[in-house]
Amino acid sequence: MGVTEKEKMLSGELYEPWDDELIIERSRARQLTNSLNQTKDSENHYRKQLIEDLFGTIEGEMGLEPPFYCDYGYNIHVGEGFFANFNCVFLDVCPITIGKRVLIGPNVQLYTATHPIDRKMRASGLEAGKPITVGDDVWIGGNAVVNPGVTIGDNAIIGAGAVVTKDVPANVFVGGNPAKRIKDIE
Repeated sequence: MGVTEKEKMLSGELYEPWDDELIIERSRARQLTNSLNQTKDSENHYRKQLIEDLFGTIEGEMGLEPPFYCDYGYNIHVGEGFFANFNCVFLDVCPITIGKRVLIGPNVQLYTATHPIDRKMRASGLEAGKPITVGDDVWIGGNAVVNPGVTIGDNAIIGAGAVVTKDVPANVFVGGNPAKRIKDIE
């Protein structure tokens, strides 16, 4: 038997997003996020259960304010003390691995999904992905965008509104579009 479209997707190869298995898995994620996004503040236990059903792995206590949106959910892995504020979008066609004590502001978008540069290939509808890795003790300010394939080092700060197109080393503050090093931090 050949390689499945899901296996291609997870390995970063071009894949067919219209594959039945992937459609079913995205639908499951939509159902879970729809339920999550309709919870009340008083339904913390139910919220926690929905997030546990959605995410791939959760290490310890974490927080997430709805609304929240993702493609699959099972490719999202978060460490102890993770917190994401309102209206975040995690396009997780490849793994999004987030370390411990990471704070994510409102409207932050993490994109592993990408499309071919070649217009004919792009017109075919094929997609690809590149994983995102976020180290420990990172703060990502509101409205920031992290692009496919980016690694953010430990203790980095991503300024509000930044568009992160390249890896960010540990212990730096970056901001702007595209994000550039503003200063080193301890």
